[in-house]
Amino acid sequence: MTNPINALLAEKGVLLADGATGTNLFNMGLASGEAPELWNESDPDKITALHQNFVDAGADIILTNSFGGTRHRLKLHNAQDRVHELNRRAAEIARAVADKAGRKVIVAGSVGPTGELLQPLGAMTYDEAVEAFAEQIMGLKDGGAEIAWIETMSAPDEAKAAAEAAIKVGLPYTYTFSFDTAGRSMMGLAPKDVHHVADGVSEPAVAVGANCGVGASDILASLLDMTAAKPDATVIVKGNCGIPEFRGTEIHYSGTPELMSDYVRLAVDSGATIIGGCCGTSFEHLAAMRKALDVHKKGERPTVEAIVSRIGPLRNKTADQSGSGENAGEGRRRRRG
Repeated sequence: MTNPINALLAEKGVLLADGATGTNLFNMGLASGEAPELWNESDPDKITALHQNFVDAGADIILTNSFGGTRHRLKLHNAQDRVHELNRRAAEIARAVADKAGRKVIVAGSVGPTGELLQPLGAMTYDEAVEAFAEQIMGLKDGGAEIAWIETMSAPDEAKAAAEAAIKVGLPYTYTFSFDTAGRSMMGLAPKDVHHVADGVSEPAVAVGANCGVGASDILASLLDMTAAKPDATVIVKGNCGIPEFRGTEIHYSGTPELMSDYVRLAVDSGATIIGGCCGTSFEHLAAMRKALDVHKKGERPTVEAIVSRIGPLRNKTADQSGSGENAGEGRRRRRG
């Protein structure tokens, strides 16, 4: 399978992925509870603007508007019979923006969790999960996605099913987990073990890593564990823009462009090779991240203490850190009080 990420990494060294989809679509008028994927047909100009703004800000990778594009998620909006068309359209919109960028921009097909639990914890079988993900990924491939971007996973078996589906469809794939529960994924995966999630499938992941979570400091601490466990891996980090805060009935993220710029520098120094933003990351944030990435030269690997001193306190882990990234996981198994 053709792998666009390695070719662009060979040219640029570190790649910048895009920022938030949902947060920015809410700013464009998406209503709470509304499926963003339906906008691929009802409001394609807004999805085009989302991608165009990220490309203009300097993104090397843009993610399709298809995070909830499996039949299980679309069923909540009575759209379970439109999986292929909505995912194909998501990829077509992103593809059109990337093709006129004047430089290489990778179109990654966003694949989020189904929202179902696999057996024995739930009713869905592994084979059913593979089938559902393959249905979605085929639509993304037919629309022009170059890679399956499996993200915000918590269950290793579900991520593995999505990886197997991508292979079945014929797309290379990446996967990222959200380490938001005392330094682990909700289903117990530790960052250092992320590299082994797809062991046993016929094709390895192009890249693995973390996205979302609770804040920039926490995801950088997880990054240290991932890169210590396998220093030669291609690792993704796509952290939230600071910490979510309620202002009245609305959620705002505390991260400034300056903070996200420093997050980029620390991510590079910690060994990440694909860096982006998740919830709360605007076009302005991403433009600042691009500038920081373009001038930063990789420096000394930071400790957790150094990250905290520059980015802010850990929100989801204990303060008892080794700081090396090699054994720091032991101090992060309990939620910080």
